[in-house]
Amino acid sequence: MSPSKPPETQRIAKLLARAGIASRREVERMIAEGRIALDGIVLDTPATLLTSLHGVTVDGNPVAAPAPARLFRYHKPAGLLTTEHDPAGRPTIYDRLPGGLPRVMPVGRLDLNTEGLLLLTTDGELKRALELPATGVERSYRARAYGQISQPQLEALMLGVEIEGVRYGPINANIERRTGANVWIEMTLTEGKNREVRRVLEYLGLEVNRLIRTRYGPFWLGDLPPGDVDEIRQNDLLTFRTVLAKPGGGKAASNLQFAVRARVAEPAPRPQPVVEPDRRLRRAPPKPTPVEPAGPRFTARATPPAREEHRPSSRNERPVRGEGRPAASDSRFKPGTKAPGRNERPARDDTRAPAKDARFGPRGTPAPRSGRPPREEATSIGKPARAARAKAHRDQQDPRPGDIVERPRNPRPTKGPAGGRGKPARPARPPRTRK
Repeated sequence: MSPSKPPETQRIAKLLARAGIASRREVERMIAEGRIALDGIVLDTPATLLTSLHGVTVDGNPVAAPAPARLFRYHKPAGLLTTEHDPAGRPTIYDRLPGGLPRVMPVGRLDLNTEGLLLLTTDGELKRALELPATGVERSYRARAYGQISQPQLEALMLGVEIEGVRYGPINANIERRTGANVWIEMTLTEGKNREVRRVLEYLGLEVNRLIRTRYGPFWLGDLPPGDVDEIRQNDLLTFRTVLAKPGGGKAASNLQFAVRARVAEPAPRPQPVVEPDRRLRRAPPKPTPVEPAGPRFTARATPPAREEHRPSSRNERPVRGEGRPAASDSRFKPGTKAPGRNERPARDDTRAPAKDARFGPRGTPAPRSGRPPREEATSIGKPARAARAKAHRDQQDPRPGDIVERPRNPRPTKGPAGGRGKPARPARPPRTRK
């Protein structure tokens, strides 16, 4: 049986970073401030090599053994900084992370206006392995850029490009689709240098107006909503680290396929069930009390009684011509004055007291029909032309039973429609016969 391998010595900053105390740079600042001690002796240099954290204290509190590494997916929205503190006071990812998470560190960085997948881990060693370009872990992006570009120009990026003295490695870029003057480009790279995607596309004459990271190694953004976090399962993380540790395992580890993880977020309060009362105990809601208007009340105007008109008792009964019109000998007209016409009103005699209307009794009530005085028969006004037309019309009517008819000695033909003599009727047309 071979002897066990002795534990490897590591710097204290690396061990504390793996334990989740702080990042390496933050641990170095804590050592300079005298906050870290070993066996009661305050350390003054970060170049302290240890095999374990036994006897190490931070602010007087012993440091526990590092817990197993954990990895989380986070959909970073645009407008957040990938840092813990910002001197300008701008919002960071730590201001928007949901509660219940341990102390996590971002794997790599995303710019202020870049959105998409951001990995968070509790292990500094795993963070370093994912960030190093030497491991070859792939990152995929979707960029929307303004301008014109061709596929051969993008394929030339597979040979690498040097921009302002900085050499960028191979980039696999393809045109996804075009939307007007913009073009969507899918890019996959392995280095992940600072602002690499934006600088390469600007070098090609494009202006990037949106950038989304869709994949980091075998971990995809998928349908994770913006601002949400979920955790990678321990079995998947162990498999990924095992494949990544092999020589050239970055490419193989990036092609692994993992199942969908459960979301990690603050549980929303469940709605309380509505308990309905027993139907037998239900009561009809009380009717609302009518509210009287505050303004003046409206009083309907009294309707005057309708005037009674004389109507014929039957269809054949005709009113007597001239009935109801004042006669020339009416006492209401002064002697020597002309009787008014149809559209003229008779002059009122001021010397005569106004007589009460017989149709109304006291206080404007209608008088009984039995006590109504009969109308006076008015004589017709002498108009020779109208009388002649009326007589001619009566002569043309058929005689009624009981009328005395005088037949003229010399009968004459009736008048035509124009007033002249009538035309003789035409003989009937003989019917047509078929030949």
